[in-house]
Amino acid sequence: MKLLFLSKRRPMGRDLLANPYGRFYYLPSCLAERGHEIHHLLLDYRNGEAVDIERNGMRWMSEPLTLSGGYLKKLQSVVRAVRPDWIIGCSDTYFGILAQHYACKHGMRSCIDAYDNYESYMPWMLPLHMLWRRALARADLITAAGPGLLAYMSAGRAGKPAAVVPMAADPVGFVPLDRTECRRKLGLPGSRQLVGYCGSLHRSRGVKVLFDAYEMLLQQHPDVGLVLSGRQWKNQPAPGYATSLGYIEDELMPHLLNSMNVLTIINRASRFGNHSHPVKLYEAMRCGVPVVATRTPATEWILADNQECLADPGDPQDLCRRLAASLEASAPVYKGITDWQGSACSFEQALLEAETKGS
Repeated sequence: MKLLFLSKRRPMGRDLLANPYGRFYYLPSCLAERGHEIHHLLLDYRNGEAVDIERNGMRWMSEPLTLSGGYLKKLQSVVRAVRPDWIIGCSDTYFGILAQHYACKHGMRSCIDAYDNYESYMPWMLPLHMLWRRALARADLITAAGPGLLAYMSAGRAGKPAAVVPMAADPVGFVPLDRTECRRKLGLPGSRQLVGYCGSLHRSRGVKVLFDAYEMLLQQHPDVGLVLSGRQWKNQPAPGYATSLGYIEDELMPHLLNSMNVLTIINRASRFGNHSHPVKLYEAMRCGVPVVATRTPATEWILADNQECLADPGDPQDLCRRLAASLEASAPVYKGITDWQGSACSFEQALLEAETKGS
């Protein structure tokens, strides 16, 4: 199959060309290894130079968003020249809408893939969400990171093809490592038990519940430390008692995860939180690190065999109880951990089955 992927160049804030990673790289990369012809067209919001290169058996194109319509002109020319079997929109609403529109216009098949509930990003943009819903209803196939998100996206599709394509940890680095050596590398204390949080400290994520739970935890475990990494915001400052590492380099993330006695995954029960499939959760599970995550439909599905790792949303007492139990328990056994090869197999099967149903 010829597959054209539409995405932004920096999903999750990281440059796909400079540092290939995650769902947007490994799904198409695994499909390329299976013999499919892969083309990427990335939208560069920073308006850098246009790029058109071959790398790792795939074609990568990056176009700026210009007043003269650089990205859309490039999309039109690529569709006409390549004649892909599928146009696949991912990483935001815009690309799903474009994928369905151009596939319909040129007599091709469209797939829309999502790892989050994109409608929660800018809830006030109702015209955009109307176009998104219309694209979802008309697409030949939709795929999502979990069953709850897939069901939410499937409203109005009347049984048309849809499939779950799980998230996964990247294959480089995310394995169990020696905790003492990892802490030495990051300058963290070697003897204390450490609770970790990796991610934005924005108030919208509900991280205050972690700080409240940690203060309760200190009454039972006075020597436990709290380690934070990620972007900080003025609306939710890091408490003075925490060790705040700020942003750390990508290659150090496996060392950070393996330094923790327990990693927390915090979210709200919200339109975003309910359908968020945190990659840090998959990475920690791959490293064999104990986790305590906010209970949402998404994390309940990911941790289906480890319900003891789930804490009620917005409840610092329950979070404290789960953290204390995790610190005192043996390392958890995670079953059915997915990898990108398995997810790519699910994606390929969904594409082939949708072609059969549509023929």
